[in-house]
Amino acid sequence: MHQRPRHVLFLCTGNSARSVLAEAMLRQLGGDRFVAHSAGSHPAGAVHPLTLQALAQLKLPTEGLRSKSWDEFAAPGAPVLDFIFTVCDQAAGEVCPHWPGQPISAHWGVPDPVAAEGSDAQRLQKFVDTALTLKRRIDLMLALPIDKLDAMALTHELRSIGQS
Repeated sequence: MHQRPRHVLFLCTGNSARSVLAEAMLRQLGGDRFVAHSAGSHPAGAVHPLTLQALAQLKLPTEGLRSKSWDEFAAPGAPVLDFIFTVCDQAAGEVCPHWPGQPISAHWGVPDPVAAEGSDAQRLQKFVDTALTLKRRIDLMLALPIDKLDAMALTHELRSIGQS
């Protein structure tokens, strides 16, 4: 029996780097099992140029990626979300909108590569490193027997991935 694809929302404050990297990574790795989205509580309005360079270096498509408000996902007609991951500490502490359905949430915080200093090459490497950290977490999520775990066990597993 084929399940409908699960909708995953990655949240960050600006939605210009970490959440977009995670969205692009899950789009590539999740196949037809997942639909990836990203949003921000206070979106920057544009995807950071080094985010796009890092994705290109990792040979990940960037079509359709944009910086957007999390309000889009709380509005009527928005996809019903199955999972929500905060990837920055600030978004994790904010009061979120009411999400349709009862998505399972976990915090997968990673340092903000936008704040990195150094040469252009060093800054780009921080974006790539962030993407690879998120990839490891997504790989762990994809390996879980999601259909076989109850909500409490799945929540525990997803939250423990964020601690790694």
